[in-house]
Amino acid sequence: MTARILAASAPGEIRIAVTDDAGLCDYALWRPGWPDGVGDLHRGRAGARLAAMGGTFIDLADGTSGFLPDSAAPGPLAEGDPVLVRIVRAPQDGKGARLSATGLSLPEGQSLAGPPALLARGPTPLDALATAWPDAPIVIDDAALAARLPAGLRPRIQRERHAFDAETEAACAALAEPSVVLPGGMRATITPTPALVAIDMDGGTASSDRRAKQTAQFAANRDALPALLHQIRLRNLSGAIVIDVAGLAIRKRPALHETIEAALARDPLRPRFLGFSALGLAEIMRPRIRPPLHALLGDAPGRMLRMLDDWSRQVTGQPGRAPGLRVGADLAHALEHDPGAVADAAQLSGHQPVWRLDPSLSPLSWTLDHG
Repeated sequence: MTARILAASAPGEIRIAVTDDAGLCDYALWRPGWPDGVGDLHRGRAGARLAAMGGTFIDLADGTSGFLPDSAAPGPLAEGDPVLVRIVRAPQDGKGARLSATGLSLPEGQSLAGPPALLARGPTPLDALATAWPDAPIVIDDAALAARLPAGLRPRIQRERHAFDAETEAACAALAEPSVVLPGGMRATITPTPALVAIDMDGGTASSDRRAKQTAQFAANRDALPALLHQIRLRNLSGAIVIDVAGLAIRKRPALHETIEAALARDPLRPRFLGFSALGLAEIMRPRIRPPLHALLGDAPGRMLRMLDDWSRQVTGQPGRAPGLRVGADLAHALEHDPGAVADAAQLSGHQPVWRLDPSLSPLSWTLDHG
């Protein structure tokens, strides 16, 4: 079966899955009210230069800033100089956006004179996946989404009642879980930290394999690693990643080098396998570009969008007045920032969401309000 791009609409969010006969090939979230900025073109203004960091902070639109390395700068910059920059890495993990000024030109009618400003938006996650899979039809379940797509993509659109079937829904929902079921009865636990992503593999049926223990453990890890490394891509895990394979003696782990390299070669971001550490941990460096899935699901916008989706599913088709929402402070702020998500919830459910701040709730908590 030819690959298909499935775009399932929810309040304030489009879940995008690329599937073929083998299952889930790629996955991304597109939040129109919360663009990650990747690819955005800005008229910036040079701020402080930090020689120790080898770059300059650039003031961007809306009071934000990004970091421009000297290697990606057009030349020496003095504080206050205007500069045309593009965001090449979204803000994440408490760090601002990474910028580049190479190979850029001003859009027609624009000038470097003036305050910092956003000059052009970069491609959305759906645009990026449509480019990566140029022959795939784009299946949508909400006619309003077609109007948000570039004109060049509209001939590829197909409308279905539900963009995701049950199998795709289950596969995408599993990406939110820290535990991953792998071939051969193996399992992995994924633990993101501020410094790195730690992955622990646990043995399964290899323990009952009648071959020599190390032979069985090597075969089990070899067969499970491609699926695990595909999960890294689906979840967009990035930065430093370390994997503790299951049960295999440290001296035998380098024999998995070819398996890891082959699996990583299928990832369009081209992660680098750095080898095994003295502790036997496989070390991988995957470029940071867009925020990882766990960050998108766990931040205030992500929790707010999950809330609206849950609320919409509960009240759709319900006669009469739907219950409102009582929300914590962070969810209230996110709702105020994203009126489009609230409008989507009303359109999808047939009820207007009504919410109020409840200071007694924790910042990311909510409950139905039947009052």
